[in-house]
Amino acid sequence: MNISLEKKIFSEAVHTVARFAERKSATLPALSAVLIVAGDDGIKMRATNLETGIDFKLAGQCALEGVVALPATTLQQLASSLTSEGKVSIEQVGDTALVVSGTARSTLKTVPYEDFPTIPLPQDQQDHTFIISGAVLRTLLAQLASCASVSTVRPELASIFLSLEGGVLTAVATDSFRLAEKKVPLSNKGTQGTLLVPAKNAAEIAQALPDEEVIIRFNEHQCAFESASSVLVTRLTNAAYPDYRQIIPKEFVVEATVLRKDFETALKRTTVFSDSFQKVRLSFSTGKKQIAFYAHNTEVGESIETIPAHIDGGDLEISFNHRYLAAALPLTNTENLILSAAGIGRPLVIRGSGDTSLLYLVSPMNQ
Repeated sequence: MNISLEKKIFSEAVHTVARFAERKSATLPALSAVLIVAGDDGIKMRATNLETGIDFKLAGQCALEGVVALPATTLQQLASSLTSEGKVSIEQVGDTALVVSGTARSTLKTVPYEDFPTIPLPQDQQDHTFIISGAVLRTLLAQLASCASVSTVRPELASIFLSLEGGVLTAVATDSFRLAEKKVPLSNKGTQGTLLVPAKNAAEIAQALPDEEVIIRFNEHQCAFESASSVLVTRLTNAAYPDYRQIIPKEFVVEATVLRKDFETALKRTTVFSDSFQKVRLSFSTGKKQIAFYAHNTEVGESIETIPAHIDGGDLEISFNHRYLAAALPLTNTENLILSAAGIGRPLVIRGSGDTSLLYLVSPMNQ
């Protein structure tokens, strides 16, 4: 194999693809490698850790077709050392690969590519399919992944639930303490269906998605994200997602509208004084038309801060983990937030004013 690429193209491709390889695999060294394929379909880079995989197309010149597998970590380090201008060539010589960039010549030991696993792609006619902007999907997956459980005891809670129905893609993630639901209308309705993407895999895929439109194909076991430049694949979680709609309150005892910047600033200052449980108490006052933020730490001190609010309903005091309250802020860009509380011991629902795409629910702490 003998290929030549622009340094910038080579470097960006390596950093995108290498994240899908395992850091180190004693049982199957090919999993810790990047496979470079040069043939009739052009130049491609591939990597997989058996959970996720990528097939990435590169623009370049192919003087001699072939296949070579190179250690992903070494290839990343080499790519990081290159300047952004000029070209880099890769030539396979026996069980080594010669990488030439300007006056620099590096020789890398190859990995047996025969052991590189096939990246499975959903291609059956019965597969579910829809199209979405890569930029929109990237933001959606990145935001929701942080709301999923980090524990694998219940794999369904460590996943992002995606549901396609009526031309709307609904994404949900929960760790049982808070829940986020985001809805995205699709220009192409696609076929109805649901899937569970492991949150860890979703976060990796989000970083590799292009801005352009992406075709999503999925079946019972696999999901592929196809674009003009790449195909990303992840296995799916084989479990039933809980009926999260049952925990969303239908009625509220108090509802408040506040400026987002007021809420964010007050929460940030108050959390300095939160205790080891990261508890912050919110007090809704209808008469004073305000919400008070209170935190107490025996070693640091205490803080109370009020913000103006338009409030409907009665007075209420309820405590939350401040991290879960703050996690709602990146999910909406609206100027105002609507806080709807169902009562003592019941969840708080946070929405962006005028933003019907978001529903964020957080469970209270013991008073």
